[in-house]
Amino acid sequence: MFNKILIANRGEIAVRIIRACRNMGIRSVAVYSKEDAKSLHVQLADQRICIGEGPAKNSYLNMDRIISAAKNMGADAIHPGFGFLSENSEFVSKCQENGITFIGPEADVIDKMGNKSQARKTMMEAGVPVVPGTKEPVYDAEEGRKLAGEIGYPVMIKASSGGGGKGMRVAESDDDFEFQFNMAQRESANAFGDDTMYIERYVRNPRHVEIQIMADNYGNVVALGERDCSVQRNHQKLIEESPSPAINDEIRDKMNQYAVLAAKTVNYTNAGTIEFIVDPNGEFYFMEMNTRIQVEHGVTEMVTGTDLIIEQIRVAMGEHLSFSQEDIRLQGHAIECRINAEIPEKNFMPSPGVVQHMHLPAGNGVRVDTALYTGYKIPSEYDSMIAKVIVHAPDREAALQKMRSALDEMVILGVETNLDFQYQIMRTPTFCEGKADTGFIESIMNIK
Repeated sequence: MFNKILIANRGEIAVRIIRACRNMGIRSVAVYSKEDAKSLHVQLADQRICIGEGPAKNSYLNMDRIISAAKNMGADAIHPGFGFLSENSEFVSKCQENGITFIGPEADVIDKMGNKSQARKTMMEAGVPVVPGTKEPVYDAEEGRKLAGEIGYPVMIKASSGGGGKGMRVAESDDDFEFQFNMAQRESANAFGDDTMYIERYVRNPRHVEIQIMADNYGNVVALGERDCSVQRNHQKLIEESPSPAINDEIRDKMNQYAVLAAKTVNYTNAGTIEFIVDPNGEFYFMEMNTRIQVEHGVTEMVTGTDLIIEQIRVAMGEHLSFSQEDIRLQGHAIECRINAEIPEKNFMPSPGVVQHMHLPAGNGVRVDTALYTGYKIPSEYDSMIAKVIVHAPDREAALQKMRSALDEMVILGVETNLDFQYQIMRTPTFCEGKADTGFIESIMNIK
């Protein structure tokens, strides 16, 4: 049993991890920037320590300060949450060198699966279906153009170290390939310090369906069903649900099996997500693996009755998984809406500021993960997501109605949010009929 866990994150995921620690009788340590001094995670933790100010690079991305804080506070382990250092193999190695348990996979596995082109190659060799594309990394636009011609246009140019939609461009033909490649490569170098690219066939308006897996140190890997994350803007997810209305039981079983195979191929441990795209014909392809807990993990928790954060901590302590594959049965339907402090009508411009008043929805099957409180100042330095509203009901229609009710009840004053925009989606026929693909947001924005 860990005595104390340091949470190397902020916001609602830090609050979520602190609550899991409390439920396990484990003390928690919050790290924070000066801008986050009055944040909820700082107030809820058993101990707290400031690690810098301003941009994340001076605080939440500063590995040495976080390691030093963990040692000074006597923490046995570090939970990285999502984002920041959660998929940084160098940070994992630093934890290990300092005798601190990293709650997540090993550094070499993060390297193997975190690098998108390497992950593609590994999955190809394992027999997992992959979108046709390059097997080796691409560094040069001219070389890439030749390969794109062999793959067939349109193609997607992607950063090997990418994430969150950065370093991704679509080339429709040979004429615009060089421009799109150079733009994606430059963006990748600026965002990730890596100009390694890969190219794959572009599947137009697919569904984005991912499988949650959990693995322990004894070779046990369990798939916990899928989440449909097709409603996105600029590759940033806005709504997630489980089960997916886009697949049937046969496809679901195959995706679960391939997800387990993918995890076992790289000797994966802890929580991870295998992401697939599904084309209009029902064919699915491996896209990438996220070697961390996901923002939308609560959707899976609602339909499986599990606690993935507690399971992460248990696995990191060397325990066996508390459930087997036979124990996992999807019950009912869950939907999550991400609530962001932004203005959809102004190209989703961020809207930081002070929360003057708030009211959160509640009731049977309604969950809100947030770090907001009345009087809290949402900083401009970090991501604009301020809450996740998750509902669970016996079926999808009931879940849709419950989400409409929850969004209608939710009040946040003092800053602009996308609450009304999410409510609009919940009443849009395409979404209500389960037909929204990855081009859905652009289509309704055009209508507006």
